[in-house]
Amino acid sequence: MSRAPAQLPLGVGLRDDATFANFHAGPNASLVDRLVRQLDGEGEPFLYLWGAAGTGRSHLLQAACHAASDRDRRALYLPLRELGHFPPLMLEEVERLDLVAIDDLETVVGRRRWEEGLFHAFNRLRDAGRRLVIAAAAPPRQLPVELADLASRLSWGMTYHVKALDDEERLAALQLRARVRGMQLSGEVARYMLHRGPRELGELCESLAILDRASLSAQRKLTIPFVKQALGW
Repeated sequence: MSRAPAQLPLGVGLRDDATFANFHAGPNASLVDRLVRQLDGEGEPFLYLWGAAGTGRSHLLQAACHAASDRDRRALYLPLRELGHFPPLMLEEVERLDLVAIDDLETVVGRRRWEEGLFHAFNRLRDAGRRLVIAAAAPPRQLPVELADLASRLSWGMTYHVKALDDEERLAALQLRARVRGMQLSGEVARYMLHRGPRELGELCESLAILDRASLSAQRKLTIPFVKQALGW
């Protein structure tokens, strides 16, 4: 029986829908493959992901944690945008876990206590042979890290640029997320949503949850008029 990813006593958990199965890789296929291979103990144990907001960095880190759980391994997801205002006590003994996924690294850069905590955590994870994935908005050398030893650690392993999807790939991603929910989203309706809805794909995918509930309640197919009505567009 698989163990659930380690959860923090701070109410921070994983989204159920943040999995590899509903992530349209597009130009990021090699990155997804590398993340899966990392969980299987192959290749580089330290991966650094960077990219613009909305490219799926957080989704990928949470998907890795879900996949680790499916392999009966313990994982911890640390979104520093939510946790950075706490002292870095959650980094203590992370080397007991199989995978640690640190998100939003840029939000704690420049804060001495956090930088020192991360530096020591990296060393312990390496010595224990554990796996580490970090995500940030910029590549390692563009982060204004003050602790030189931490800056050098961020250059370990492999660095991947999480690339944004073009419009056709965004269309495919939206339809994939709909299929995972058991929804039939035609190309015409999907294109309307891409044109009329929010630019960020994550927000569009959240709209699918509203449409799913509305279509089930009304026993209606997803048409453009129904989408307009259900989403208030």
